[in-house]
Amino acid sequence: MSRPLLSRRHFLLGTASHLAGRRSNPTYLPRPTDIRIVDVQWRYQEVAYRTPYKFGGVPVDRATLLHTLVTVRGRDGRTATGSGSMPLGNVWAFPSQTLPPATTLQLMRQLSDRLGELLRDFQDFGHPIELNHRLLPSFLDQARGVSPLLPKLATLVCASPFDAALHDAYGHLHSRSCYQTYNSPWLNRPLGGYLSPDSPASWQGWEGWRQVGAERPRRWLWVFHSVGGVDVVKAESGGRRIGDGGPENLREWIERDGLTHLKIKLQGEDLRWDIERVVEVDRVAWEARPKAEWQYCVDFNERCPDVEYVLEFLRKVRERSPQGFERILYLEQPTARDLSANRGNKMQAASKMRPIVVDESLVDLESLELAREMGYTGVALKACKGQSHTILMATAARRYGMFLTVQDLTCPGASLIHSVGIAAHVPGVVGIEANARQYMPAASEGWADQYPGIFRVRGGKIRTDQLRGHGLSTRLAGTPAGLG
Repeated sequence: MSRPLLSRRHFLLGTASHLAGRRSNPTYLPRPTDIRIVDVQWRYQEVAYRTPYKFGGVPVDRATLLHTLVTVRGRDGRTATGSGSMPLGNVWAFPSQTLPPATTLQLMRQLSDRLGELLRDFQDFGHPIELNHRLLPSFLDQARGVSPLLPKLATLVCASPFDAALHDAYGHLHSRSCYQTYNSPWLNRPLGGYLSPDSPASWQGWEGWRQVGAERPRRWLWVFHSVGGVDVVKAESGGRRIGDGGPENLREWIERDGLTHLKIKLQGEDLRWDIERVVEVDRVAWEARPKAEWQYCVDFNERCPDVEYVLEFLRKVRERSPQGFERILYLEQPTARDLSANRGNKMQAASKMRPIVVDESLVDLESLELAREMGYTGVALKACKGQSHTILMATAARRYGMFLTVQDLTCPGASLIHSVGIAAHVPGVVGIEANARQYMPAASEGWADQYPGIFRVRGGKIRTDQLRGHGLSTRLAGTPAGLG
């Protein structure tokens, strides 16, 4: 593993300024349960897809996974190691009109290396959310140093497996699920103080997790099976056969896994195709399981030109297939992610017909509040944006009474367990996307034997009652997962 050059002087100067701000903040309270980082390791794994997955207009056929291990020490001298894992997902997190995907992936790898080195040098004590809060400005500085084109979303993705390993290690050190540590006496300040440090006292003093989180996971979750833009929905549609013994089309997936919930990927650029796709998928689903209570998410991956496209889509689907329209549970990120540059695309009229969920746009509380102002009524929570970020966004969304779902980034192995843990602990989540079993099942080899309820869908559900371990519950054969 390479160790890229990092200016220690630049890092220390930045850290000093953040520490000064922290020490002047009267809400910060050191805790005897605090930890500091003593070692960080990471590696990359290249994985080929079983079949391409098209989203955002781009077919993806491979992934780079970033696996991490973080060792921490408590104030009492005890140590523990936690693990994290996440696909870098550059096509989604770092779309570019000027740089090819190979270049955006390389830049995200360079940033990940810098973040690992930065974490090795960081010596402060704190709760994982406190440490991430202090480190985030330095993460963004490092991103600008790699390339001024790197968006905040890509930075969050690169940081997420390190953040996950930190939460995992913290839970193992204290022999409990990390979801039991998002309140006082564990936190160094109320969650509202991390959401918006300069906000009014209504946020500053809001502890939050007791109102919106659960210490024990739900027993099961609905799975939203992905229907990608190039996926075959029925055998007579033709298409290249994979021939590995697994399902070859949507109908076979429905019959094998007992599906009742689907995520339908749409173009956002071809209204007729989008309408026909939903009508066709609904027909195949109903024919396969006519007695199922079907529910759909439709995802445009921000490709719609404007809100009028969304409204016309909903009207036409209702005309063509009234029952299919009724089965649409929500719409995900219809228009461009830069909401501030597209303020005319207000979603109030569309959200009266169905919840409109913000996804790519959501990178902090400011973006969440802008989305609400523009008519978005739901939030897609994602482990790939970081455990700390997700806990804060779930807390804010629950306080605002927003619709909640959990989406993934084709997360296999430990990253799927991480994602499932979020969905299982946040009340109100309608279901979870778990499409690695469709597109990269080989990356989860070994996990299904220990977590059969999570990696083998039955009756359209995954069981989450196995999430009883410490940390993020991502231990494989009793050892930290990720670099083994």
